[in-house]
Amino acid sequence: MRIISQVDFGVFKRSETWKAFGIALVMFGTISFAALSMFDSMDEIFQSDAEPAPVPNIVFESLNRSDYESSLVNETGWIHLEDHIGDIIILDFMARDCGSCHKVQQHLEDNLDDWNELANNSNKTLKVFAYGSWYTEGLDYLNQSSGAYHVPYYATGIGTTNSATLEDGSTTDPVRLFTTAGTGQIPVVLVLDEEGYIIARQSTGTPTDGWKSFDSVVETALTGEVEDTIDLRIAWEEPSTSYVAIFVLGLILSILVYFSPCAFPVLPGFISYYLSLGAREDELIEAGKLKTKMPSPVVIGSLSGLGMWTFFLLIGILAMIMGEAFEKSGLVHYIAIGIAILLVILGSMMLLGITSHVMGFVQKFVDKYSTTEDDDIFTPKRNMYLYGIGYAAASIDCTAAAVLPFVLYLGTLGSGATALGIGGLMVGLLVLMIIVTLLVGLGRQVMINFLRRATGMIKLVGSWMMIMAGVSLTIYLTSPETVSLVFG
Repeated sequence: MRIISQVDFGVFKRSETWKAFGIALVMFGTISFAALSMFDSMDEIFQSDAEPAPVPNIVFESLNRSDYESSLVNETGWIHLEDHIGDIIILDFMARDCGSCHKVQQHLEDNLDDWNELANNSNKTLKVFAYGSWYTEGLDYLNQSSGAYHVPYYATGIGTTNSATLEDGSTTDPVRLFTTAGTGQIPVVLVLDEEGYIIARQSTGTPTDGWKSFDSVVETALTGEVEDTIDLRIAWEEPSTSYVAIFVLGLILSILVYFSPCAFPVLPGFISYYLSLGAREDELIEAGKLKTKMPSPVVIGSLSGLGMWTFFLLIGILAMIMGEAFEKSGLVHYIAIGIAILLVILGSMMLLGITSHVMGFVQKFVDKYSTTEDDDIFTPKRNMYLYGIGYAAASIDCTAAAVLPFVLYLGTLGSGATALGIGGLMVGLLVLMIIVTLLVGLGRQVMINFLRRATGMIKLVGSWMMIMAGVSLTIYLTSPETVSLVFG
């Protein structure tokens, strides 16, 4: 009954509520598109400047199904990529528990019939291979359909860290060759022309153009001559294994994590909250709820960055404890969905005027560590640290597919490399959070007078943006093709 008495349905009758909705919609749409575009263009940013070359031979064990692999393997039952050079090849770097990989698979399967028809009409052959890139999953595990995953309707197998043979005779991990800067981020799907050159590369299941550029290259390869693909060829090279390079890889991965489409849309809520606190700084000090002035942007950014560190540290410890069971459970996906739903609930409560104290046992836990302006003492530093934990939590479904393989890869290089790689990741996250907070802080003083008059509007905008973030994350995690449709 107490909760019902706090609900203010009249908020929907006020014009400022819908003005705030319009502002939030524009801000959220702009930032979400920027996040998706940044995430989608990472390959171009870190693309090799080497001369294009045919891909090396990749040898991997197949599922050896009679209807998909049996005609494509050699006498040992293994797939040798070099045996198929001369045909158009689509090579899908995937994993069973990689959610975004399922969307790549779905797109390929939806178009296979049409592409094969194009190939037949041009007297060409299209071959599609799924390369299992999380080697801990195992061949048997790949061959078990469950939940959102079904065994691909095209040739599937699993590789090893030495599946690729380079020109000098040495072997290496194909994941190192074809993921962004060798970070291990999947999905990655390649199109190879008849001479074995990469002519298209996509590293997300929800490209912002709705797969238009990728599909266009496939159609060009299937209907045109090999000369038509020469200008499309993409360079690749094996990343260095020096300690400096490993640290840099960690920094690169931090950019992917920070600008993850799962988390970045939540950032406006943080910005609005931070600015609104500045607007009420004198009021809070006068009321005795804030002992000193608001922390500087550097302090705020550092605390939020440390919160991100804490979350990933806890996930890492949990993964170590649970081991393979954690990797295969798909737990990270459901955690992410839960967080998304919680954002909708909290945003709705804020919009309707329900105090956060009605969250029951959940709120009791939160109240133990955080405070609000309604409490006797307000602790913004602690709150910003907790925000960093929440930001990292929001990114988990997008980043797990990048972070977990990267950590596994580091494990093969020894403890020193692991420490440097993780160090690069953590430093990058901390620096990015500080930079963003500094940029916000630069305009903070200019906006203070305006914000003093607009505190109510800011709260409304923040509420709507929290709801939008939760709804969009839920859609992204359960139906990412809808995201491509909206932003494509």
